[in-house]
Amino acid sequence: MTSARPLWQPLRHCQRHGNLLAQARKFHQARPISSSTVASAPHPQQSQTTSSSDYDPPSPPPPLNNNNHNNNQPPPKPKKPLTPDQQAFLSSALRVNQAGELAATLIYTAQTPPVVAREPHLRPLMRHMYDQEAGHLATFNSLIARHRVRPTALYPLWSALATGLGWATGVMGREAAMACTEAVETEIGGHYNAQIRRLLEIVSEWEAEGYDVGNEFRDLIGTLRRIRDEELEHLDHAVEHDAKKAEPHWLLTGVIRAGCRGAIWVSERV
Repeated sequence: MTSARPLWQPLRHCQRHGNLLAQARKFHQARPISSSTVASAPHPQQSQTTSSSDYDPPSPPPPLNNNNHNNNQPPPKPKKPLTPDQQAFLSSALRVNQAGELAATLIYTAQTPPVVAREPHLRPLMRHMYDQEAGHLATFNSLIARHRVRPTALYPLWSALATGLGWATGVMGREAAMACTEAVETEIGGHYNAQIRRLLEIVSEWEAEGYDVGNEFRDLIGTLRRIRDEELEHLDHAVEHDAKKAEPHWLLTGVIRAGCRGAIWVSERV
């Protein structure tokens, strides 16, 4: 049984104000004694100072209803599983991205020695672009393993072609090497943009249907955006370092871009 809280301390405070004290006693005398008041009276040994002029203790506030509090929050949205078409798209996207980043690291590996031998001041730039490509490859290696996506079966072929392309353009000189970067990054940047647009369409469809978009899916879109921006940064570096001066520029970049498009198409399927 809960003991009533004596209110004699507030009354002592009111003794400084005779009118308020008189009104309080008059109000108390007018209140009827109820069974609830008797039942909640303190034991004499617990309170020796309580007098008949004390107020009846106020009723304690009702306890908070946690269930009602939680009910005010909207229920979590369900998550929609991927359709077979969406699953196939994501698998092909991760597969071709991994193959593309592998090719990029091999191109820079083969280009760097002949380019730096002639242009030592380009060593930090070549290293910077290689390091970013190696980071991209590590990212897609992790995603491929996590989602159990089959890598492309043409790894040996793409490795040989990328190494040959990097060595050939590196031997041709700085302009040709930069033109190679310009061509490759132009195709890769557009490819990443297409993937991001498709993923954003999936997100819009899910949100319109009232489904939740998980953090992992949003993180994937953010990762693709970051990698795309870094690839386009390489494109800017190439143009700044005389990629347009390669001879013949239109033929060199045209052949490389066509080869990239073919490799992307095949890697998405094989």
